[in-house]
Amino acid sequence: MATEILMPALSPTMEEGTLAKWLVKEGDTVQAGDLLAEIETDKATMEFEAVDEGVIGKILVPEGTEGVKVNTAIALIGEAGEDMSAAPAAAAPAPTAPAPVAEQAPIATAATPAPAAPKADGARVFASPLARRIAAEKGLDLTQIKGTGPHGRIVKADVESGAAPAASSPAATAAPAQSAPALPASPGADQIKKIYEGRDYEEVALDGMRKTVAARLTEAKQTIPHFYLRRDIRIDNLLAFRGQLNAQLAARDVKLSVNDFIIKACALALQEVPDANAVWAGDRILKLKPSDVAVAVAIEGGLFTPVLKDADQKSLSRLSTEMKDLAARARSKKLAPHEYQGGSFAISNLGMFGVDNFDAVINPPHGAILAVGAGVKKPVVNEDGAVQVATVMSVTLSVDHRAIDGALGAELLASIVRNLENPMAMLA
Repeated sequence: MATEILMPALSPTMEEGTLAKWLVKEGDTVQAGDLLAEIETDKATMEFEAVDEGVIGKILVPEGTEGVKVNTAIALIGEAGEDMSAAPAAAAPAPTAPAPVAEQAPIATAATPAPAAPKADGARVFASPLARRIAAEKGLDLTQIKGTGPHGRIVKADVESGAAPAASSPAATAAPAQSAPALPASPGADQIKKIYEGRDYEEVALDGMRKTVAARLTEAKQTIPHFYLRRDIRIDNLLAFRGQLNAQLAARDVKLSVNDFIIKACALALQEVPDANAVWAGDRILKLKPSDVAVAVAIEGGLFTPVLKDADQKSLSRLSTEMKDLAARARSKKLAPHEYQGGSFAISNLGMFGVDNFDAVINPPHGAILAVGAGVKKPVVNEDGAVQVATVMSVTLSVDHRAIDGALGAELLASIVRNLENPMAMLA
């Protein structure tokens, strides 16, 4: 019997995507793991793998189709010789929450179904590993839950909306969520366009990435209590040291940037001030052990924040090489979800655009983000009272006050400044 191939959720925010290209045609025989299609999400273009073996009987959604909802049937797969020509065109699926990326494979492909548990009647229960863990924590019986994922697979949303947990369950002790006050709705497009009637303008439709950026930044400014800490950093020693290292690394075709030093300085500071290596998790704080530092990369139509994991343990040359690779793949939208998710801290550097200073918006669930301005020659007063010219870089640390208090944020920023003003010590 023919089985539907459904539009997968390949990123945490994906509700719909563009079926960019089919890599198979009707009549092709495929095995589990074969590539079926390229799908554009709100963040990247990803390859989609087959879960089952069989023959592609009918393609329901042609390539180039935009706005295909998650869990919509996009093709039929069945046995050789099976007649699927009369199968109906794809219909919109029943409303369901898209499966979060945590339930997908760690690379940018569709997940293979998790091993199934037997039901009492001998049938099998298909559920993702995350859904199984949540069900165990809540004391829920998976055999009593109807799955809304592909092929009836039980996903996170299904178990989270299941029965209340048993009294002994750890989840039962969590404090109930408080409802946020309703916020006034923003004016709609029709209202705004009326203001500009008679004026010449171009209307630009939002793509998935722009919608996601808008939603996340609105969420961040409405729900995160930001506070800001500002410091000026003298970077003449750093620039001189960078020049010496680049001369030595030229034979290896490695050229360090100031941003590489900033990444290293922040990573070390998170180890030196471990209480600030924290993220807000709704009803608790998670204190991370590694220094996983995200770096904002501007691309056409939006931005990515690829994450350099264990950045404190890596050399400057390795950080530089990894950052260049991540940035290049971000600009071509080839990053896998696990490469731009996570981290506790981010860096946004607009110094190369001549910006002296600015305030960055925290990327949830991060605890803080460092906004970096340009290095500018300024008159400064030395310790002996004499005036001299120094290269000064202004930075602003935006901090989530729920996870990090003022004094702790100031301690973290002081550590970052100390590392950047004494760059040789970062190699010790």
